[in-house]
Amino acid sequence: MRRRALIGCAQCMALTALLRPATGHAQGSWLAPPRFERPDVATDEGGLWALMDREETRLRRSPFLVRDAGLQKYLQDMVCRLAASHCPDVRVYAVRTPFFNASMAPNGMMQVWTGLLLRVDNEAQLAAVIGHEIGHYMQRHTLERLRDVKSRSAFGMFLGMFGIIGLVGQMVSIAGAFGFSRDQERQADQIGLALMRQAGYDTREAAKVWDNLRLELAAAHGGDPGQRSPLFASHPASAERSVTLRELSAADGDGYLGEAEMRGAIASLRTVMLEDELKRGQPGETLALLNRLILRDPARADLFYARGEARRLRATGDDLELARADLEAAIALGSEPAEVYRSLGYLHSSRDEGERAREAFGRYVEKAPSAPDVAMIKSLL
Repeated sequence: MRRRALIGCAQCMALTALLRPATGHAQGSWLAPPRFERPDVATDEGGLWALMDREETRLRRSPFLVRDAGLQKYLQDMVCRLAASHCPDVRVYAVRTPFFNASMAPNGMMQVWTGLLLRVDNEAQLAAVIGHEIGHYMQRHTLERLRDVKSRSAFGMFLGMFGIIGLVGQMVSIAGAFGFSRDQERQADQIGLALMRQAGYDTREAAKVWDNLRLELAAAHGGDPGQRSPLFASHPASAERSVTLRELSAADGDGYLGEAEMRGAIASLRTVMLEDELKRGQPGETLALLNRLILRDPARADLFYARGEARRLRATGDDLELARADLEAAIALGSEPAEVYRSLGYLHSSRDEGERAREAFGRYVEKAPSAPDVAMIKSLL
């Protein structure tokens, strides 16, 4: 596939882009606003900026923050290609939590969750999500939502959308009440595609992000996840969104995918992201995700381990037999994680296969002598 050159950061700084109309129903062009000046603290927006500054300071100290210099640079460079002249005002942070999400505060603080990094297939798909958030930022949608929130208690909940307090649970519980309006979401999608197009990304990847997530959620919720998941309560219906994104990108040619670059940037986090996904407690969604990832990368032993462990933990129907097959497949592929043997040990124990369990646990202790649970495993032996 032909690779179009990405806009360099030096060009980004000087760019004041005139974007193409984002939809056939739109009239005229959307002009990227100039860089925002810090508002007076006495104004609604100034007060919100000050609060977000405090949240950003807390985020920098948070144990959830991913401290990986290579990933940080990779994400910041991508944001700069998309944000263009706004690049100096945007700070991006990778946050360790296994849910699909990115958000951007009005002061320029952006969070990218590791659950999102696990789910995208390439850089273009990640750029679609990040460009969408930059669209909210450039249109000051957060400020518009703030002005709709009247009570002090509701305002505190609103801040939780960006802060790390109550990280996931609070985000999900208030998304329907304080999320952006459907029209704002549509506008952010349109702007995000325009930013992708200008940065040279393949805009056709944007619809795939939504398709993949919709299938994953449908595996657990059934039907249209947009009607069941509170996280998407304020977004356009999933079918509409997928169709619209495809229509908006239909006339575009090949663009940059960045598949190898994306994989390289998150390579050091692969084990952590899979462990966190297994702990999320949503086996239906996790298995749908892992099925897709294995189809994409059938030679990765860690994915077979993760799917086997997810099936072992769920343990319904023929899950245990399928789990055994996955764990054995991981070993056959080679370069299997040590945790494969721990999972096999538990699997054999649950089936009263004592000798096999002892053998598997012994292999785990041998391959991971410094693992935090080795003492417990030795007690089982």
